[in-house]
Amino acid sequence: MSDQRQQLFSPITAVSIVIANMVGTGVFTSLGFQLADIESGFVLLMLWVVGGVTAYCGAMCYAELGAALPRSGGEYHFLGRIFHPAAGFVSGWISATVGFAGPTALAAITFATYLTSALWPAYADGPLVQTLAVVLVALLTVVHATHRRTSGSVQVLFTALKVVLIILFCVLAVSLTDVPQTVRFTPADGDGKLLLSGAFAVSLIYVSYAYTGWNVATYLSSELQEPQRWLPTVLGVGTLLVILLYLALNYVFLYAAPIDAMRGEVEVGFIAANYAFGGIGARIMGVVLALLLISTVSAMIIAGPRVYQAIGQDHALFRQLAHTNRYGVPAFSIYLQGALTILFILTSPFQFILLFSGFTLALNTLGTVVGLFVLRYTEPDLARPFRVPLYPLVPIVFLALTGWTLIFVTRSEPMAALVGLGVIVAGLVFYAVAGRTDKRTADESASY
Repeated sequence: MSDQRQQLFSPITAVSIVIANMVGTGVFTSLGFQLADIESGFVLLMLWVVGGVTAYCGAMCYAELGAALPRSGGEYHFLGRIFHPAAGFVSGWISATVGFAGPTALAAITFATYLTSALWPAYADGPLVQTLAVVLVALLTVVHATHRRTSGSVQVLFTALKVVLIILFCVLAVSLTDVPQTVRFTPADGDGKLLLSGAFAVSLIYVSYAYTGWNVATYLSSELQEPQRWLPTVLGVGTLLVILLYLALNYVFLYAAPIDAMRGEVEVGFIAANYAFGGIGARIMGVVLALLLISTVSAMIIAGPRVYQAIGQDHALFRQLAHTNRYGVPAFSIYLQGALTILFILTSPFQFILLFSGFTLALNTLGTVVGLFVLRYTEPDLARPFRVPLYPLVPIVFLALTGWTLIFVTRSEPMAALVGLGVIVAGLVFYAVAGRTDKRTADESASY
């Protein structure tokens, strides 16, 4: 029994995966896009507060579902169990094609962009960025396809480094900035209208993307020590810590660098460091910020393949995805996600993937939180080691904020919504094919 426990992920490792999975591309890139329509410091910070409240409400809902239905797979498991296997399959399809491979690619590209901007600025817009991103994904894929102990140790190390460096960056930037920017962080005239605007809703999609990952522990519930006991704590603690880190980072970015310098730019952290520390200091911090993103790529490479594995366990057409090595690690699925991630790196534009990934993943979580109400109604006697506090207020807040954001994005960025819906339709097609294969396999087994 003790050997089996040692092979599982500890709660500390799970918290580190949550933090690392969340703190990545979004917080280090999205401010530049938000500044295209919003310049109020108060409203910009409120974006991160509203996004954080939404993420925490969602985390509490997932904590109840994960404790009541403890199996790896996240939304794939929840939606298939609560609604219909087709709903679960489509959700798993979203996670497999968009939810992990796309964001992992974006995190790797951001890592490479920060690193080249700091060390080789002349090559910041060239093929070196893609090359470094591909190398990072390939190396971490190999590491995580071996053993959970190795995988978990690497993850905890890089996440601890990430948190320490973020705190250090914030303290030094505030201390060393000679001339702070004149950005107001208290409410001003017009802020109320801006909070209810379409621009705020669209910007909230970027923020929601940055918070994506609060649910990551549910993707590996079966590999977590005592999931029914620890899953709520892992989700709650991880999400709260990230909210604090995000508020601190965005305050520092706006405090140190002019809005005009960051508007429309991807590497806002490097720009802020340049104003706070000067050229040499900015290059050092650029390398530091690049290192922070290693744990993000690492966390996604750990979590995503567990969805592939669950699909392979349930559908004969994809049985190879369930294959594990001698340590119980889904190595084939890890390598497959690595290959898809590299494909995204080599072919996909950055901002569009950021927007449509955020839209599609928000739709995924929306359906899952609706499932919380359904499960409470259809199975009132199901054992629930953890219950959402202040039910039904907490899930209603999540649904209201997420639904409002999706409506405005559909109006403002219809192409992103159409691509997201296209991913869903493709998932339904593959489910129909998989269903026929499952039926044929069952019939052949029955004939023997």
